[in-house]
Amino acid sequence: MPIRRLPPETVNRIAAGEVVERPASAIKELVENALDAGASRIEVEADNGGLTRILISDDGSGMDADELALAVERHATSKLAPLPDGSWDLLNIHTMGFRGEALPSIGSVARLSIASRPRGGGAAHAILVEGGAVGPVGPTAFAGPHGARVEVRDLFYATPARLKFMKSARSEQMAIAEELKRQAMAHEAVAFTLDLDGRRVLRLAAEHPGPEGRLARLSAVLGREFHDNALEIDHERDGVRLTGFAGLPTYNRGNAAHQYLFVNGRPVRDRLLQGALRAAYADYLARDRHPTAALYIELDTSYVDVNVHPAKAEVRFRDPALVRGLIVGGLRHSLAGAGHRASTTAAGAALAGFRPQGYTPGPSAAGFSAWQSGGWQPAAAQQLPGMSAVSARVEPGFGMDGPGLTEAVGAVFDASPPPMADGRVIDPVDFPLGAARAQVHETYVVAQTRDGIVIVDQHAAHERLVYERMKHEMEAGGVTRQTLLLPEVVGLDPAEAERVIARADELAALGLVIEPFGPGAVLVRETPALLGETDAAGLVRDIADDLSENGQALALRERLEEVCSTMACHGSVRAGRRLTAAEMNALLREMEATPHSGQCNHGRPTYVELKLADIERLFGRR
Repeated sequence: MPIRRLPPETVNRIAAGEVVERPASAIKELVENALDAGASRIEVEADNGGLTRILISDDGSGMDADELALAVERHATSKLAPLPDGSWDLLNIHTMGFRGEALPSIGSVARLSIASRPRGGGAAHAILVEGGAVGPVGPTAFAGPHGARVEVRDLFYATPARLKFMKSARSEQMAIAEELKRQAMAHEAVAFTLDLDGRRVLRLAAEHPGPEGRLARLSAVLGREFHDNALEIDHERDGVRLTGFAGLPTYNRGNAAHQYLFVNGRPVRDRLLQGALRAAYADYLARDRHPTAALYIELDTSYVDVNVHPAKAEVRFRDPALVRGLIVGGLRHSLAGAGHRASTTAAGAALAGFRPQGYTPGPSAAGFSAWQSGGWQPAAAQQLPGMSAVSARVEPGFGMDGPGLTEAVGAVFDASPPPMADGRVIDPVDFPLGAARAQVHETYVVAQTRDGIVIVDQHAAHERLVYERMKHEMEAGGVTRQTLLLPEVVGLDPAEAERVIARADELAALGLVIEPFGPGAVLVRETPALLGETDAAGLVRDIADDLSENGQALALRERLEEVCSTMACHGSVRAGRRLTAAEMNALLREMEATPHSGQCNHGRPTYVELKLADIERLFGRR
């Protein structure tokens, strides 16, 4: 078959298939144009999932008649300029767009009309492009002192085959809303509105630039709960800065849909983020739970390549290990700073579970006397073990060591609360988790704080304490190894084997000693003793998969942590064990002093705090 030169119309439609995949892609390109034009307000309208009509209005710098004619030509852009030597630098890009393909691509497959008035005065002009046919530029009416109004009708009418692959209008609407939310999260100082089929579904006012405004914008997009359970991230290393917010481990989701990465203000999708988040939260979440995070990376444009994907949805870092390490380290540092804090959603769920109901006293219950005129009275012979009948905040002997839990967590308390520097005695209810008042169903510890109550799951809490202690001991003393009687040879793809051998020192620190064994093979000599009899070949292959997908050897670390977690679970105080007052208070104090004690090893909360004001509202006192 002879080689033929494709006509310009066909070339444009092929290019449009790469840049404009669906209505959400067209909106992304048009919104980015508005942002590059310096818009402070962007309004988006879409009908029938964007296939019938899309309208983007902004108050940016606008275009004059000559610029309108150039804007719809392929590879014509205002965002790149030649260097003094006449060359064009594609690595030093500071704008969202730069290829000059969006408008001509949309115009080649739809009916595109653009009306604009330039900043600084002047007449407004418009241009129409239908299926690649460009009309003349002419004067038009335009509301507003400056900006642009871009309307797209009958998207893909010129490529009917593409229409057959479009999803339902509902699916396209969801994609449009998700795309606009990403842009809004990246640019908190810009106001956004979105109307779908005439119904306003998104209205975001402009926020002040900075962390407070960014958190307010994230809260408006992700929900108020994210605001209450977000940890601020702000770290810098070797010229790369990481900012943003990440959710507490107990504020988690069933999928990774609420994980966002922005590079120099550009929303991107990158496997690096998921791998880094998985590594940072590995200690706190089960494998089927995912954290919520919005992370912003700022670095010199010469260290990141944004010209690797037609839709600019992916980027390539010059030093991905630096960025990955910064994300993991920054998240772990912020999670450690959260201490024993747990998410507020646990308390909200607990309060929602209460339902006001009428109560009619029934037969006498064990532990209580018969119904008397003064209400239920505790039977003297049935006092809760270890607890005094006195309800004073500082009780005689409160905090005395008791058998079992006190020794297990390594906490030692004096017979009386410790005095402060000025001689005052600390009131136990002033501790973050308060003073223990009771044990319910021999499983839950109820504590009183200054402004509410705390309910602690004794098994989950102690499991986290034991787990953290085991991790500390393992890190301090190193991972004990066991030598295989017969070293095991593991066959891998040559590239996989090379990646695994390159991490040999890191794996040796975790107890796995390997060495190269010819091309495409790895020899395992020692394995972590903690794992017992393990499938060395399967472990090495899992590590190779992790290195290929995430660039990190997570499999071995996760297996070690899983064993530690299991041992901590079996070595912890069990539900159903009766605790003394001293043991309960020892548990509370140890939780306050232990990082990450707000959640167990599976990401579930270890305690729920109910504020007095919320309790009073349950009973109509407020």
